[in-house]
Amino acid sequence: MTYFLENDYLKVAIRQKGAELVSLYHKETHLEYLWSGDPAFWAKHSPILFPIVGALKNNEYHYEGNSYKLSRHGFARDMEFELEAEGESDLTFLLKSNAETMAVYPFEFRLRVIYTLRQNELSVQYKVTNHDSKDLFFSVGGHPAFRVPFTDETQYTDYYLEFNETEDFHRWPLAEGGLIDVTPEPVVENSNRIALSHELFAEDALVFKHLKSTSVTLKSDQVPYQLKFDFEDFPYLGIWAAPKAPFVCIEPWCGIADSVTHDQNLETKEGINRLAAGEVFERTWKVTLS
Repeated sequence: MTYFLENDYLKVAIRQKGAELVSLYHKETHLEYLWSGDPAFWAKHSPILFPIVGALKNNEYHYEGNSYKLSRHGFARDMEFELEAEGESDLTFLLKSNAETMAVYPFEFRLRVIYTLRQNELSVQYKVTNHDSKDLFFSVGGHPAFRVPFTDETQYTDYYLEFNETEDFHRWPLAEGGLIDVTPEPVVENSNRIALSHELFAEDALVFKHLKSTSVTLKSDQVPYQLKFDFEDFPYLGIWAAPKAPFVCIEPWCGIADSVTHDQNLETKEGINRLAAGEVFERTWKVTLS
């Protein structure tokens, strides 16, 4: 089942499976900004990452003396959410813990994903509620892919990412199995701009930790269209594209893959969020089209 939100500026589509955004259409420019999901490159559009982000060492973690298997990015993206609430400008999708999730992730939780339209802005909120009697350990993040180039008259290398702060961009390389290596590598220093090219992703994703920036704009000097992405309060950011693919993913994360040196203990995993019984965790990313 696919649900739609629409206003005078935007029309978006969200699939019930994975509560996944599958279309982001700008009416004024008649442009579709979200990646099509062409399986020749990457069959997804904007999966939700929960209860882990990235890969675990040997796809396994340890908690309270037991070992559990979880594949990269967790299970939420492959599960059927229920539509909990539907408003004129918002949709709320809900995933509840069940026997299937408890077998691989022994926590009672509620994950809500709330899509809201405000003029030419789409906001996506993750709301995690601990329904257990013990602390909840989790990661959560987004993985939206945006079409590049925006128009047929431009090409991939015409585009760049412009951050709202000048940064020393140091990527944390991905080692075998998608684990985070221990030594960062410089990408661009003393700049607010990363130029897009397919070579940029020759060694997989660019993983950044604790940037000063809270937003990044995907743009080109050849066309007037741009996409602003706000990721305030997400401590990690991934930038990725499949080989030669006509898209770029801008991935806000509250969590990160295991490091090559991690002992697989869930409670001490880098970037893990710890939520007390009954508490609620909320994070929101936003896309503004102009």
